[in-house]
Amino acid sequence: MNDAPSTRPLLLVDDDATFVRVLARALGSRGFEVITATSADEARALARRHQPRHCVLDLKLGEENGLRLIPELHALVPDMRILLLTGYASIATAVEAIKRGAHDYLAKPVDADAVVRALLDGDGPAPADDEVPDAPEAPLALRRLEWEHIQRVLTECDGNISETARRLGMHRRTLQRKLGKHPVRERPEQDD
Repeated sequence: MNDAPSTRPLLLVDDDATFVRVLARALGSRGFEVITATSADEARALARRHQPRHCVLDLKLGEENGLRLIPELHALVPDMRILLLTGYASIATAVEAIKRGAHDYLAKPVDADAVVRALLDGDGPAPADDEVPDAPEAPLALRRLEWEHIQRVLTECDGNISETARRLGMHRRTLQRKLGKHPVRERPEQDD
């Protein structure tokens, strides 16, 4: 994977400066020319100027939402492959990211090799339409189902906390507390 995947750069967009520095260095060592942005405005300007082939985009950019930025980046660079990263993974945000034009979605923490695989996998042949994704073997835990439902409603409300709390019938501070926690794992990790 040390061959440069493209002559066009990779745009890395995240408001966490340490994460950006570490991931940019790791992707650079894997053959990517990396340009970085820490805000949506900076990402738009760099996309316009450099026409990047790939983009690694964080879901939460301070007060901004990476989901809203996906269609804007595609309008600027139609063939850009976008990978959405988030520390708050949910089925609802994954589905919404794909609907808006992201090519893949990964939960943080993530390593550079997983990012490279996600970015370059789509450069090969497309999967057959009749392939069915694996379903979970066991039902989701109640706390995980609650997390997924909250994320779905939050996505429907375009990230508006007050409207989401109203629709869920809970106090705004209660919702903020729940959102401040990391998502519940579906089941314990098993060593193979």
